[in-house]
Amino acid sequence: MSPVRARLAELGLVLPPVSPPGGVYVPAVRSGALVHVAGQVPMLAGRVVTTGRVGAEVTHAEAAELSRRCALAALAAMDAVAGLDSLARVVRVAGYVASAPGFDGQLEVVSAAGDLFVALLGAAGRGVCTAVGVPELPLQAPVEIEVTLALSN
Repeated sequence: MSPVRARLAELGLVLPPVSPPGGVYVPAVRSGALVHVAGQVPMLAGRVVTTGRVGAEVTHAEAAELSRRCALAALAAMDAVAGLDSLARVVRVAGYVASAPGFDGQLEVVSAAGDLFVALLGAAGRGVCTAVGVPELPLQAPVEIEVTLALSN
């Protein structure tokens, strides 16, 4: 068992099935030593887990948990194209938070995804980060996370 898979098991985490694309794109693309993962929204059994804007219908804490769910979905998409065993580091995390007027905690919401990557990879889980507040996201999802990951081989 790879170190990343072992750490997932230690944390009691399971990768979800890869969500099928909702448009003309693929969930992840390998390009050389990088995997670019399309934006992931929090899905369960083909449906968005929770809908609404953070700071209104969705609490800050709920949004952070949804961000972690998106990070797991990104790892599942990466696993499908390159194999989780080849994951070396997180390069970039970009997060989009459907935000109610006045909500300014986007960085903390997106950082929850980063916290999951650090729990799995240690220092290699720290990448650059972009956190953006938006009025709406596809499927009325509160959070969308996209990542770029570096491979060891």
